[in-house]
Amino acid sequence: MEPISRRTLLASSALAAVSLGSSTANATGDPITRWIAQNAKPITELKPGNAQIVGLGEAVHGTAEITRLKLRVVRNLVEQHGFRAIAFEDDWSLGTQLNDYIVTGRGDLHALMRGLSTEARTHEIAELFEYLRAYNATHRDKVRFAGTEYFSTRRLSYDAVAEYVARRAPHRLAELHRNLDPIRPTTDDMGAYVRWYWQEVKDKAPYVAKARAVYSLVRDLPHRPNDRDYAITEHHARQIRSFYTAFSLPDDQNWAYRDARAAENVRWWHSFTRNKVIYWAASAHTANAPHLRASEPPIGFRSAGSYLRTWYGNRYRSITCTFDHGTTLGPITMPPAPTDWFEHQLTATGLDNFLLDLHTHPQPPAVRTWLHQTAKTRGLPEAGPTSCLTGDPLSAWFDTILHTQTVTPTHPLTN
Repeated sequence: MEPISRRTLLASSALAAVSLGSSTANATGDPITRWIAQNAKPITELKPGNAQIVGLGEAVHGTAEITRLKLRVVRNLVEQHGFRAIAFEDDWSLGTQLNDYIVTGRGDLHALMRGLSTEARTHEIAELFEYLRAYNATHRDKVRFAGTEYFSTRRLSYDAVAEYVARRAPHRLAELHRNLDPIRPTTDDMGAYVRWYWQEVKDKAPYVAKARAVYSLVRDLPHRPNDRDYAITEHHARQIRSFYTAFSLPDDQNWAYRDARAAENVRWWHSFTRNKVIYWAASAHTANAPHLRASEPPIGFRSAGSYLRTWYGNRYRSITCTFDHGTTLGPITMPPAPTDWFEHQLTATGLDNFLLDLHTHPQPPAVRTWLHQTAKTRGLPEAGPTSCLTGDPLSAWFDTILHTQTVTPTHPLTN
């Protein structure tokens, strides 16, 4: 295997062990803190069971420690448990180019990454792609990568649809162009294009109608069963439809629409690759949270993870990476967790970098109450330090918690 950066290897070594000896937890009479300390395990003991999809969440984006911790989990799932697909919380169309990079080595990684969402344009995320490329360079059974989001669907998706129809159904090409050309982005600056469509286009109905017509045309084209060329093209068309539909919705509906589509995209990727999938995203998306509510901004939606739990049952495993305090990319200061957030009990153990399986038994009555009451946790950093998420029990949200005490910001890529 080609080496990844020394920084990642050092971080992996540091996370490989956790002290379970004398701590504040052993001196306290609090049964929840004591139960956590007694059942805390090293990160190396992560076991996904019979999971086909693992939701690998993070409390917030843009922390170096959590990003590297998640990379450690990816390595474990790939090398020890046969996971061969990544579904990543970013754009599908750009993801096709990143997949080409990790499979073949073609392209400039940092140039491609500059198209990702701001919080993902970091050296720590680059280490994820460097690891995947290094693994694929020495293994025949490749790991594949896909984005789960539609919000920056680039012109390459439109081109892919047009090229496929020209090859497979040229008699319908003129019909396709009547709907596809008027909605094809006029720039590669997708941020500018989103702002234009979302904020300046008053009548979005014609765009939505044409996007739906494009998808319907592709969906109805004759094709062979298990035709992977067709499946990719249909998925391109699906993201085009999702893009124009989503940005025509009110904000409160947009959140729900986004997570429903992300869940469908993860399920599609699992079916397409026929491999076990790691779903890398914020915990607000990966959690099994059918009644998720955010305090700031005040929104509620059903998380992608809750759809995946409905579809896959215990073959969907929800993991979150949490922390107590520190600084995230911005920089934004994150104060210690208040006493009514579940992270407070994790911090009270005095332990750092540990794994907790929430299904561990026996569970004293106080622990059962803590796990099954409505949980509260950190919300959106940009909304302020008091922003929180709630709506469902901790035991429903997550199967496993990976906790660290203090975090620092990730390191942005430079030009």
